[in-house]
Amino acid sequence: MSWGTELWDQFDNLEKHTQWGIDFVEKYTKFVKERSEIELNYARQIRNLSKKYQPKKKEEDENKYTWCRAFHSTLNELNDYAGQHELIAENMMSQIIAELTRYAQEIKTERKSHFHDGRKAQQQIEASWKQLELCKRKFERDCKEADRAQQYFEKLDADINVTKADVEKARQQAQMRHQMASDSKNEYSSYLQKFNQEQNEHYYTIIPNIFQKIQAMEEKRIERMGESLKTFAEVDRQILPIIGKCLDGITEAAESIEPKNDSSQVIESYKSGFEPPGDVEFEDYGQAMKRTVSETSLTNSRSDNKADRSSKGKSKTLWPFIKKNKGSNPEDFSHLPPEQRRKKLQAKIDDINKDIQKEMDQRDALTKMKEVYIKNPQMGDPNSVDPRLAEIAHNIEKLQAEAQKFEGWLAEVEGRMPVKSDPPRRTSALYETQNSTPPTTTNNNNCAQDRESPDGSYTEEPSSEVQSEVQSKVQPETAESGDEFDDPDEEMLPTIGTCKALYQFEGVNEGTISVTEGELLYVIEEDKGDGWTRVRRNEEEEGYVPTSYVEVFLDSNAKDS
Repeated sequence: MSWGTELWDQFDNLEKHTQWGIDFVEKYTKFVKERSEIELNYARQIRNLSKKYQPKKKEEDENKYTWCRAFHSTLNELNDYAGQHELIAENMMSQIIAELTRYAQEIKTERKSHFHDGRKAQQQIEASWKQLELCKRKFERDCKEADRAQQYFEKLDADINVTKADVEKARQQAQMRHQMASDSKNEYSSYLQKFNQEQNEHYYTIIPNIFQKIQAMEEKRIERMGESLKTFAEVDRQILPIIGKCLDGITEAAESIEPKNDSSQVIESYKSGFEPPGDVEFEDYGQAMKRTVSETSLTNSRSDNKADRSSKGKSKTLWPFIKKNKGSNPEDFSHLPPEQRRKKLQAKIDDINKDIQKEMDQRDALTKMKEVYIKNPQMGDPNSVDPRLAEIAHNIEKLQAEAQKFEGWLAEVEGRMPVKSDPPRRTSALYETQNSTPPTTTNNNNCAQDRESPDGSYTEEPSSEVQSEVQSKVQPETAESGDEFDDPDEEMLPTIGTCKALYQFEGVNEGTISVTEGELLYVIEEDKGDGWTRVRRNEEEEGYVPTSYVEVFLDSNAKDS
């Protein structure tokens, strides 16, 4: 069915219908825009909800329990879930709203052009019709004038009183009017034939072509509407797999909950290390109540002064009923039960040893950098590294003293733990790092327990061997190995692998390059024994970084060579 043949006389209705179709496109575009805003608001609310219930720093102990970790995983999955709804809004904006907005402008321009051509053709046919009417009225007027002139001539010709000259004049006038009528007839007939041709072309060629273009435009608009509706559904369908993975993650988190493990963790968290108090002995009337306590109970660890005070009539206080100190906690965690105190001290020692190891890595890297500067003065001033080395040495000495202090407290706690056999000797990671070879005799142990005085108290004075070891570690190493830096003017070296920065490094000296933790770079030269690896960020940025600061992944070809 063609609009050109079936709707040839419905120009105005087609104009209204097509305008309504464009209005509908704009209405649908507004609908999708409001839907995308709803998705964004929903995603924002989900993210805020997830952020609101994220564990605070003071709640970090929650991670010990599987049900807390499952809830935290649910919050993280919910955050990813919100991201998918943001993706819906983004795709709707780019794939539907932007496209339909652009298309609406195009179809408005096209529609305006088609109806302009239609109006122009309509105006032309109307002008031709008016011209035909003028020719028709002129022919009619000339015919009437010719009839009147003929009648006047016949009247004069029949009158015997009229002169022959008047009769001749009337006859000529009648002939002239007949000629004019004949000319008007021919003109009217010719223009009528022309109008019929134009009218036939107008209603069978021009208007059908214009209406056919309008019909094609309308069908294309309808097709675009269908595509937009399909895209509307596809945008949602595309995120369903990711949404499913988020929900699967929540399910897996729920299935990872282990009630038995969590109940055991409660023991680990709150176990005091004390034994229950013994039976209360019967005392004669009038004498102070006396409590027998186990050798490992808290009351035995108190000082003699407290014991004396308690024997004057005051009953000893059991651990579960000791009033907790609401002020700041002491540095040695003495406010905690032995088991919890031991864990806190061990964790503190581990943290200090990590800091010591990091400082040592920096010291080793700077020492090797200084050696390179000594061999290659053009790369930098060796003396510029000394202030930083001195600062690191001071930091190491301070951290080692801190570690020794906490190890002393740890040894004190372990000496009082209620166990049947002595616990294995604890050696911190610091001493393991300092002693690369195992001791040959058992008398060389540097553990805090071995530094107790004869009466069992802890002394802060380390052995002379420990002091010499610490001093030797603080002093900068002077390794002689290492190749010189390459000439910076040489050709760009090919990459032999990649590396990932484990720590942040500030390359303040010439020939080095600054890297941030987690950054990926290209490796162009392996460590040749001097502790430095040459890396490249881009064509203009390359330099050396400490090998201990990066994790190198060499290509298979580089490994074979």
